[in-house]
Amino acid sequence: MLQAIHHIAVICSDYEQSKKFYTEILGLEIIREVYREERSSYKLDLALNGLYVIELFSFPDPPPRPSRPEASGLRHLAFAVPDLDHAVAHLQHHAVLTEPVRIDPYTGKRFTFFTDPDGLPLELYEQ
Repeated sequence: MLQAIHHIAVICSDYEQSKKFYTEILGLEIIREVYREERSSYKLDLALNGLYVIELFSFPDPPPRPSRPEASGLRHLAFAVPDLDHAVAHLQHHAVLTEPVRIDPYTGKRFTFFTDPDGLPLELYEQ
């Protein structure tokens, strides 16, 4: 029945800050940007390596995430990277804090967590 994940929707509290984070720091490409006046909301479609992956929304005064990271619902988004050390250095160069690198006990792969401007947990997982 299912073929693939089409996209992941993220609601941000500061549109310009989140747009910069996802495009300039993480390097996602803008597919389209729309301002929906009737909702006072931006909708930014973002791609990773040409594939549509994230729909970034802004809404006036969205409520904060109730807890981190174990709130009900989506726990985190994970991005595959070829070189974890290089990716962590890139984030740190842009003043994005990362947790200490850990090793997945089941796969032996290295990974770390960081957050977007709204505290959404994001993961880098070395391939």
